[in-house]
Amino acid sequence: MTASLKAIDGSADLSSLMNELARGARAAARVLALAPTEQKDQALEAMERAIRAGAAAILAANAEDVAEARASGATDAFVDRLTLTPVRVDAMADGIATVRSIPDPIGAVTERWQRPNGMVIERVRVPLGVIAVIFESRPNVAADAGVLCLKSGNAVILRGGSDSFYSCRAIHACLVQGLREAGLPEAAITLVPTRDRAAVGLLLSGLDGGIDVIVPRGGKSLVARVEAEARVPVFAHLEGINAVYVDRAADLDMAKAIVLNAKMRRTGVCGATETLLIDRAGAAANLQPLVQMLLESGCEVRGDEAVQRADSRVKPASEQDWNTEFEAPIIAAKLVDGVDDAIAHIARHGSHHTDAIVTEDSDTARKFLSEVDSAIVLHNASTQFADGGEFGFGAEIGIATGKFHARGPVGAEQLTSFKYRVHGTGQTRP
Repeated sequence: MTASLKAIDGSADLSSLMNELARGARAAARVLALAPTEQKDQALEAMERAIRAGAAAILAANAEDVAEARASGATDAFVDRLTLTPVRVDAMADGIATVRSIPDPIGAVTERWQRPNGMVIERVRVPLGVIAVIFESRPNVAADAGVLCLKSGNAVILRGGSDSFYSCRAIHACLVQGLREAGLPEAAITLVPTRDRAAVGLLLSGLDGGIDVIVPRGGKSLVARVEAEARVPVFAHLEGINAVYVDRAADLDMAKAIVLNAKMRRTGVCGATETLLIDRAGAAANLQPLVQMLLESGCEVRGDEAVQRADSRVKPASEQDWNTEFEAPIIAAKLVDGVDDAIAHIARHGSHHTDAIVTEDSDTARKFLSEVDSAIVLHNASTQFADGGEFGFGAEIGIATGKFHARGPVGAEQLTSFKYRVHGTGQTRP
């Protein structure tokens, strides 16, 4: 019986298993750091084929996860994040193809200059090493994280949520098949083979230097735990309390289309809008149509007094509603006194994730884009574009809301560090 099978039935020492996985990943990382672009792309092409060919098996495994989630009383939003469909499996494969097509960041010289003494200095992109990705519910993260780490020369240890256990195993099998076909070490993409929650704590410990970076992808409680307990650097991805501000100079038809998409396209994703801010100066034209549209689409609206007066179906908003990621067809709405008041509200209540303005006034748009301190700010576009695939990255590991190293969608380029190469001709320092 292999170590991974022992872990599944609980008969192996978990600490020993996790350290063994980390050692394998570290050895694989050394190989990947030197792997030529052609070999990595060969693996990615094989992974794409395997995902498409294995779609039926992936969907069958996902059906098991979804059935367990429904039986345990999971919310509709949770089930939506967990569920794979033929379209979503195709999108996973398409994302792999896009990652394959982007330039290899490893070895790229980002800067080059010559010193007065004749030395030439280059700054060159290098992998981070071994990345641990801890995620919940969305099984597609296994593919996204695996292929992005491969493209950027990193080994990855994936720890999916217990709710997506079967789906992740099926997806991981396709990724391993791609590695095998390209002659790369299978440990380059490792899936923690147990639902035991203690595995998360071991990853956060860093496994005796076996892990270089941790990326949490999930709810606020997971991210808070990772940030509190991790002994290695973390790419923070906090909740998405995102706002759309509809300015007095907004085109109403555009505003309706953007707000509806931003809230209702998929209510459980981190790019979903949770707050609607409407310029008081444009309320006579915009407030009632926007509120009515949301209500008729099946969205619960919680509003301030002015929004409540616009439609009797609006429920009163509590102070907590402005600080809540609903992950459901619920939105908090209020009137604000122009763009400055909107910016102030976002600064008080937002999560620095993604915020949008709808306006035909270019000066107002410029002010909003300049002053809102979020990882992603949009003008006349839905917040649901907060996605690495939509940015042309092919996929993402997550949206980083911190300001160190990476911010916004974390794609292949963001999963690199750099080193300096110095070329001399015998120089010594006086």
